Amino acid sequence: MKHVKVVENGVQARKEIEQFIMDGYTKDEIYLLAHDQHRSEDLTDQLDISSIGVAEEGVLDSLANVFRTRGDELRSKLESLGLSTNEAERFEEELDHGKVVVVASKTA
Repeated sequence: MKHVKVVENGVQARKEIEQFIMDGYTKDEIYLLAHDQHRSEDLTDQLDISSIGVAEEGVLDSLANVFRTRGDELRSKLESLGLSTNEAERFEEELDHGKVVVVASKTA
C-alpha cells in the first residue's frame, strides 16, 4: 500500500510525514523526492526519513540510475515504491514544477 502527497516545501513535507507516522507508517517507510538532488538529500536528512536506495530499487535499477537523466531516475525511484508508470510520470511532472513528493509505502 502506498500514499503520495505533493507539497510546496519542507514545512509542509514535515506535516505530511507526521501524519503518515500517525497513520501507522514508520520513518523507514516514508520517502521524499525533489527534482533537485541536493534539495532531496537535504530534506531527507533534515526530516530524518529514508532515502530510496538499493533495497528499494534493486541493484540493476540503482546502477542504471547513474546513467539516467534526473527525470528518468525520479520516475524509476517512484516506480520502485509501487507507483505505476503513469503515476510516476504525473508525480515527476510535479517535481519539474519545484514541488516535493512524499511517499509512504509498505511495499518498498
